Amino acid sequence: MLSYLFERLRRIRRASLIVVATTTNESDDPIVQLCGAEGVAYTRGSETDVLGRYCDAVSEFNVGTVVRVTADCPLIDPGLIDQAILAFLGASRPDYVSNMLAPSWPYGMAVEVVSAAALTEANRESTDAAEREHVTPFIYRRPKRFKLASLTMTPNLSHHRWTVDTPEDFELVRQILEALYFRKADFDMTDVLSLLDEHPSWPLINAHVRQTAVHIPAVEG
Repeated sequence: MLSYLFERLRRIRRASLIVVATTTNESDDPIVQLCGAEGVAYTRGSETDVLGRYCDAVSEFNVGTVVRVTADCPLIDPGLIDQAILAFLGASRPDYVSNMLAPSWPYGMAVEVVSAAALTEANRESTDAAEREHVTPFIYRRPKRFKLASLTMTPNLSHHRWTVDTPEDFELVRQILEALYFRKADFDMTDVLSLLDEHPSWPLINAHVRQTAVHIPAVEG
């Protein structure tokens, strides 16, 4: 899954570096070994303090903007990521851009673009365990302090589930990759939708799986 994800991230036109922010756990040594084999940079940090991991990467690689993609999204559309980066670089100059503030994209297409300065503020000030585990809540909970931008699409496709959290999720994504990758390696989201139109029973594989909500109350300021 990570190899597929690396290949898709390499197709992004407006990002210059891929960094895997993994943990210091022994169980993640194979991830580090894969990064070495793939020529992908990495950092290692706390399992629970993921915000701290991101800020370690910001510091080590001296970046001003971070694009966050999670490893459970191997079907992520590189074009969507470029779209999010363009929105971040637009005239309104937001601190944070996401397509998950108002979900309308398939789960498995999640992308966030955030300024390193905002992440650094969050890392310096946040003491909330959920904010530190989920990286960006400190920012999007404070819309008066940080300028937020939301990417939405029509029609609403958030009923599709292409993220990989369960064996059923893995089975669906495996079938999609095996059917689509050798047909068109640089596939995008519309190609996945077309494939599922050809195989309408496939989404039933994980239709019963419900996304676990992260309950982080809104905070103004």
